[in-house]
Amino acid sequence: MIRTPLRPLARILSARERGENPDAIERENIRLRAERSAERLRRSAERRLYVMAGFFGLGFLAVGVQMGALAASEPVEPRLASSGPAIVAQRADITDRRGRVLATNLLTHSLYAQTRDMVDPARAAQELAKIFPDLDPDRLTRQLTDGRSFMWIKRRISPEQMQAVHDIGEPGLLFGPREMRLYPNGPLAAHVLGGARFGTEGVHSAEVIGVAGVERAFDGWLRDPANGGAPLVLSLDLSVQSAVEDLLDSGMKMMNAKGATAVLMEVRTGEIVAMASLPDFDPNDRPAPLLKGDASDSPLFNRAVQGVYELGSTFKVFAIAQALDLGLVAADTMIPTKGPLVWGRFKINDFHSYGAQNSVTDILVKSSNVGTARIATMIGPERQRDFLTRLGFTEPTQVELTEAPTGRPLLPAKWSDISSLTISYGHGLSASPLHLAAAYATLANGGRRVTPTLVHGAQPKGAGEQVVSPEAAAQTLAMMRAVVTRGTASFGEVRGYRVAGKTGTADKPRPTGGYYDDKVIATFASVFPVDDPQYVLVLTLDEPVETSGPEPRRTAGWTAVPVAAEVIRRTAPLLGLRPEVGVEPEVLDGVTLVRN
Repeated sequence: MIRTPLRPLARILSARERGENPDAIERENIRLRAERSAERLRRSAERRLYVMAGFFGLGFLAVGVQMGALAASEPVEPRLASSGPAIVAQRADITDRRGRVLATNLLTHSLYAQTRDMVDPARAAQELAKIFPDLDPDRLTRQLTDGRSFMWIKRRISPEQMQAVHDIGEPGLLFGPREMRLYPNGPLAAHVLGGARFGTEGVHSAEVIGVAGVERAFDGWLRDPANGGAPLVLSLDLSVQSAVEDLLDSGMKMMNAKGATAVLMEVRTGEIVAMASLPDFDPNDRPAPLLKGDASDSPLFNRAVQGVYELGSTFKVFAIAQALDLGLVAADTMIPTKGPLVWGRFKINDFHSYGAQNSVTDILVKSSNVGTARIATMIGPERQRDFLTRLGFTEPTQVELTEAPTGRPLLPAKWSDISSLTISYGHGLSASPLHLAAAYATLANGGRRVTPTLVHGAQPKGAGEQVVSPEAAAQTLAMMRAVVTRGTASFGEVRGYRVAGKTGTADKPRPTGGYYDDKVIATFASVFPVDDPQYVLVLTLDEPVETSGPEPRRTAGWTAVPVAAEVIRRTAPLLGLRPEVGVEPEVLDGVTLVRN
């Protein structure tokens, strides 16, 4: 750049010759130079303003474009970017078939300490011990002062406890929001629901994962955001479940039983309307599992699915149904029943002497081991095993519980001739009450295989394999009806509802081998109403003893049957079954059955 001098020599000399003041030339040049500098600064400022305006315009345009794109897209919950794995905190509800909540989520808080921010750890520990009595103040003080920077104090606290901690005024005590699993009905359906616990935990969230029951079996589904928060709808009916559990608990205490279980199932769909196992627990405060001893002593043990028992004379129904289906016998076929039946070194006897021979119907009504074993000899081991396999007795049930695979039936090492005879009347093969319920439902379903399920609407009606002919199934149900009207289940009659069923009393095996002399598993498997079968109820009592008479009575007819009859009487109206009008109490051997 060429710089013009403020006092040009030529102009100075010319001005002096004319008598002018040379300083005026310098002042003029200073003024002109200032004007040119100001002009340059103005043009530079204008350029910067234009550039800034351009950037602001582009920014507003980008914001407008993004807002338009968001307005035109589907709404999506924002996600927090993190270097670690995401914690899925939301978990879907679980409801019964009518939409009533069985498991849901509750917003709560955790309590943790940032020890570097604490002012008085010793005082804080003393105050926390007053709020949470299970905390040891001395141990907590040591933990807060041992140099760690972070520590969990409580994984979840109530609003009242949170306010009390606030009142301590300690800046190092902080809260983290999280969801916890809540079971509003307490122990109701505890073995079906199972329970949940915290999995991956962060300061501001924690994932809830299932540990047992349907909570674990459907854990992935319940945590999947793709389901849009839709609840898992179970086949249970909350009202029926509550009634079954109340009556089962009363019956267990009345019969002095160690434990009890009941399964109430729809005949045509296999949907389980109620499943109870006692003793039970509260899934809100799930107890620790037993580390030694008998698993059935734990309240966590689901007797309906995990309990594998010899189910006694309830199995006689299957031998008779198969023989009818094969055309080997008819309902009035006479079978020798004089005992004992000798097979090699084994002898088979009846509980009472039932005479030289009885019809097939009376064999079931009187519950003759000898007569059933003779029918089994007609069938043979191979055909018997195939039939029971098709009924589901050789594999665990496929019900949607994480415990289901552990309920594997106990089968004989070799399905020999003698095994075939003892299995025909319920000894030598152990299965769960749920196995038995599914098999009875198959007979009540016209012989078509029923698969038990806990999910409402999971399978269509009549989708199973035809295991036995409808005619044989109908004849078997008619015989089961006679068991209630004039046989071992006479206390199972319920006014207005025609009940069919079969009792089973099996000696309880010792853990060391052999059987107890005075301990039994008593079972009553029933179908109602028998004219149009809708439901199957299997009720089992562990070590029952009925003591109202001069001698203790342990058979199912005296223990399981009366309890099951009361369950049917109470739940049938809840299930929408109208009682049959005009049915009078039946007189059985001079005793009139009366129901209050």
